[in-house]
This record gives sequence, C-alpha cells and structure tokens, in this order.
Amino acid sequence: MSEFEKGLVWMRRDLRCTDNATLTQALSTCREVYVVFVFDTMILKGLPADDRRVAFIHDSVAELARTLADAGGALIVRHGDPTVAIPSLAKSLGVQAVFAGRDYEPAAVARDRFVARSLDDLGIAFEALKDQVIFEASEILTSQGEPYSVFTPYQRAWLKQVRPVDLAPHGRTRDLQHLAVPPNDAEALPSLASLGFDVSEARRMAVPAGESGARQLLDDFLPRMAHYHERRDYPAVRGPSYLSVHLRFGTISIRTLAREAHAAMFQEGDAGSGARKWLSELIWREFYFMILHHYPHVVGKAFKPAYDAIEWASGMAADANFQAWCEGRTGYPLVDAAMRQINQTGYMHNRLRMVTASFLVKDLGIDWRRGEAYFARALNDFDLAANNGGWQWAASTGCDAQPYFRIFNPTTQSETFDPHGRFIRKYVPELANLPDKALHAPWRADAQTLLGGKVTLGRDYPQPVVAHDVARKETLARYAVVKTPAVTGKRIDDVGVE
Repeated sequence: MSEFEKGLVWMRRDLRCTDNATLTQALSTCREVYVVFVFDTMILKGLPADDRRVAFIHDSVAELARTLADAGGALIVRHGDPTVAIPSLAKSLGVQAVFAGRDYEPAAVARDRFVARSLDDLGIAFEALKDQVIFEASEILTSQGEPYSVFTPYQRAWLKQVRPVDLAPHGRTRDLQHLAVPPNDAEALPSLASLGFDVSEARRMAVPAGESGARQLLDDFLPRMAHYHERRDYPAVRGPSYLSVHLRFGTISIRTLAREAHAAMFQEGDAGSGARKWLSELIWREFYFMILHHYPHVVGKAFKPAYDAIEWASGMAADANFQAWCEGRTGYPLVDAAMRQINQTGYMHNRLRMVTASFLVKDLGIDWRRGEAYFARALNDFDLAANNGGWQWAASTGCDAQPYFRIFNPTTQSETFDPHGRFIRKYVPELANLPDKALHAPWRADAQTLLGGKVTLGRDYPQPVVAHDVARKETLARYAVVKTPAVTGKRIDDVGVE
C-alpha cells in the first residue's frame, strides 16, 4: 500500500534512474511520482560563462529527461533558487512528500533545512535519503563511539562492516513505474545560453556525459582494474577509471562501483590487488565525507586547529609565485605540466594533485586555502569534501598520521612517475626536444644539451621560482613552531547540525 498519493523527487547529485535510492523510495511509497531538477542560481551565479561542468550537467540532465520520458514520465526543470522553487512546485503539484538524496556540505545542509521547514509549513514531508555513500555520518565509529580521524583504521572498520546488502542496487531503469507527467507537461530543458553559459566544443569535458557515459567508462575500466595498483600513479598511462566526475554528479552510483571492486578484491594475484587499491580510493572518498560531517570547521580552517597559526608567505613575491603556479610557469616541468593539464582540460591526475599541492604549500610556502580555491574553480570533479581533504592532507593540517616533514620533491616525483617525459612533453612542448635525463630538471642541464633541445632558460622556459632544498628547510622551520596538536574541532552534533 502506498504511503503517499503524490511525491516529488528532487534530483541533485543523483542524475540517473538506475540504482537511485531516492527515486526507488519515492516509487515504492507513492502512487504518483514527479521528478524535478533545479539549475540552482545560487550556485551558477558564481561560475564563469564557459564553465565546462555546467555543460556536463546540462548534457546529463538532457539524457535523464529522455530516460524518464521513455518510461512514461517527465523531468520538470526549474532555473532559480531551490529554496523557493521546490516548496512552490510541491504546493502546485499537490504532493504530500518531497524526496532528495542527502547532502553533507554545510551550505547544502543549511539549504535543505530551510526547504524542509518551508515544506513543513505547507504540511508536506521532506525525506532525505542516503545515496551518494555506502556509509554516512556516524555509521562507522571507533570502539569509543567517536569518528575516525585517520584513514587506515577507518578503512579497516569500513571493510569489516560492509555487507552485500550495503552494495545492492536500489531499483533498475526497467522498474520505473508510477511516474507522473505534470498537468501542464514538463517545461522544455533550457538551453545553456538561456542559463547564461556559452561553452564551446573545445572547452567541453573529454569524458562522455550522463548514465550512458558513465557506463561506457566503467566498461572500459573493468578489464583494466586488475592493473590499477600498478598504473594509477603514472600520468602518461591509462590507469585511472576517469569516473570521478560521474561520481560527483551521480550519473553512476557509488554502490555500482564499490560492488565491482569488492567482488574482485578476493581474487588472487593482480586482479585482487588492483581491485583492493581502487576500493581503497572509493573508501577515501567516504572518509572525507565523514570528516566534513563531523568536523565542518574544516571548511576554511585547518582540521588540526593549531596549524591555523602558521605564517604563510604573503606579499608581492608570494602573489607572483602563486600566479606562476596557477599558470604552469614554476620552472619545475612536472608541476607545470600538471597545472597546464587542469587549466586546459579541467582534469588532473591524482598523483599530480598531491605533487602540485605539496609544491604550492611546502615549496612556495603559500596557504593551502588558496590552492584549494583554485582547484575548486578548475576541477571538473570538484567535490568540497575530497578537495578540502586532499589539500589538508598535502598541507599536513588534516587527517594524516604522517608528520609535517613529508615534503614531495618535484624532480624526484617527475623522474619516478614520468620517467620518459611523455606527460611533460604533452603539456610543456617547449621542452619536448630535451633528452629524458635533462627534461625533469632543465636548469641542471649543460649549455650544449639545452642548445640541442632548443631551450633557452628564462626565455623559452622559466628558471625555477624557488630552490627545492632551500624551500624545504624554510618549510620545516615554518611548521616546527607549531606543536603537533590533537584534534580539537567540534563535532557536528556538538553544534546541533544533523
């Protein structure tokens, strides 16, 4: 028996019909189900007109609309402030409940609270469901009932607790039923131009959009998963899954990916090793979601508050170095190649995210928050929890058992993970004619080698903006004045946020 006559599913980070916990719940408890997506002006207004992520979302929403139409329903599209649009639409449709996937970012939590209160005033229920993680909030705690602050023990607890039911799919596309078409039919999907965006074909993401795009990438990755642990650190090798942007916008479910990895991790040899390593990366994602939930102060502040006392480099020289880092002009080829990759494509290899972050914070001495903000604007797969967690990990201010004196050597990283310079030559073509040995540190090359490679340092390619060995000593001194602290941030339940 249905609990509600009519329900409304508000899709946000779950742009799919397959294995969608929110949609499944609504279809199982309502006689009629409407579906809506809101192009949120509160988010869009802060983005550049050529933001490739909006084009990806637009393409994914278009596919979602077609899938719903083929199943006998329709996608209602709104462009505005969801705190106004959702209660207004729910009232006009006469629904008794609004369903949405639970979000964990502080701004989203505040938004949903406001919407829930507005709906409550109208006598309409608001049901938020877990969908974008396997385990959320306080589902995994220490034996003392506290959230984990270090990844490895969290991962052990995650693996010990997970069961097949946790990874089981929530409904299938062919199970769609009770979908309803609004009385005045669904509005046409607005064009990118009408939303205020103009994204050229050259500017668009290289990855295909929508559920079909996610499935295509997963099918490509599964035969390669066995070698993930061997290839994942090499940016010139096709090692990653390239599914992070799909996870970010929910065009594929985390259950689908975790189920594939978990099933393969028990195989012998490379197959099991690759799967275990990939599953570990998915668990890292959940770990950072959990941290954001329990310690919302990490948005803007160090997870370990004592590190907020660090005196970061500032002034004109620091600003010039930051600009050089942003534009890929540091004089360190691997760092510059990585920054040019993110600027050109919106994608950056995970190993290079660590290298570039370490370089900004520990070679240039620049506040990690400046780098975090830059990545937030540039990354296709930007996710607040993961981006913040990764930057604080690199800055040694976050959830990391390693001490602050872990400092990546950009030249050693280059020699190790791009030994033949394939990645560097692609994104720093002015160095393409240098031999491999000189490519990673061209300032060390003799005049004859540089001449043969058609490189004049300071003209064709910059001299290093800092000397790594000198910068390393300065960083050790900068951090040494801060006593290694215990975690003192307030948990989210201490401040009354659910």
